[in-house]
Amino acid sequence: MPHPVYAPCYLCRQRTQWPIPQNPLVSSSPTRARTKTCSYAREDEDLREKLEKQLAILRRQGLIETWHDRRIGAGTEWAGAIDRELEAADIVLLLVSADFLASDYINDIELQRAMERHEARTAKVIPVILRPCLWQRGDFAKLQALPRDGEPVISSKWPSQDAALANVAQGIAQAVER
Repeated sequence: MPHPVYAPCYLCRQRTQWPIPQNPLVSSSPTRARTKTCSYAREDEDLREKLEKQLAILRRQGLIETWHDRRIGAGTEWAGAIDRELEAADIVLLLVSADFLASDYINDIELQRAMERHEARTAKVIPVILRPCLWQRGDFAKLQALPRDGEPVISSKWPSQDAALANVAQGIAQAVER
């Protein structure tokens, strides 16, 4: 429901409530995508935090909400919280490294469910290659990865980690705006 606009009526000179005309082609609420950054190995937490900083402007603009397992409160069942967030996510980021690929929990639970949702078109899965690893052999290798050309964030081909993470953030922004 749109907020009413109060303006003076030019006929009776009293404040009157006027409805905002609705354009049926434009949604009255801004589009929000929920980015789940939970699929990462603990060894990559520093890179996840740096990526969060790159995504901060998108969060401030209301384009995304970010979530990761460090937001799980004390006393909360962590597996249930992760499952709920994974089911609610519009975009699932896979922060890929050798540690990510080695995690049984990520492979058996998070990755499997994320790919099921991607196949059902209920979520978009975006692999983000953090460190060199054999990611091309994973089930998600058929998906377009970030940064550009699947070049890992930790690579001498990037002038800096910030440049690589900015490329990732730009790719996420484009995915959200589509």
